[in-house]
Amino acid sequence: MEDRQRDWPEWLAIAEFVVNNKVHLATKVSLFITNYGRELRIEINIRILEKVEKVTEFVKRMRKVQEKARAALRKAQEEMKQQADEWKKEVEIWKKGNRVMLSMKDLVFRERPTKKLTERYMGLYMIEEVVLKNVVKLKLLASIRIHPVVNVSRVVRYRKPEKDKKKKREVMKYLVW
Repeated sequence: MEDRQRDWPEWLAIAEFVVNNKVHLATKVSLFITNYGRELRIEINIRILEKVEKVTEFVKRMRKVQEKARAALRKAQEEMKQQADEWKKEVEIWKKGNRVMLSMKDLVFRERPTKKLTERYMGLYMIEEVVLKNVVKLKLLASIRIHPVVNVSRVVRYRKPEKDKKKKREVMKYLVW
């Protein structure tokens, strides 16, 4: 195709052929077979020895178009992979006995009327069982009336607070007026 796409009527028949001859995912057969019950095939034998100017020009043009299409598809594939990999993160492996904190995101507590002043995570709980790679069962207190099986997006691994950070905060508190 031309870069300015003025020759699209010439390519319309070929595009229709490609669409009708493509095996579709839903039906597992081509549209031509669905409509007519037989395979659509066009056999073209080009004799290289004969000089058929129009056909050789057409074949050259088709090769250029196919190369451009392959290059565009490769570029699109690389861009899609880059976009998909941008949001990927390493999957944490959860084991029975890991210590975790539970997210307060969708939990409602009557004694804490405002979410603004509520902690982001609560408690220190142990993983009782790994149900699936993204679902764990927590050993919760009886007073917490929620289902113990939660998605791993709702838990974070517990880390002990570092003593150096506390000292830095105390020093900074005196430095800031």
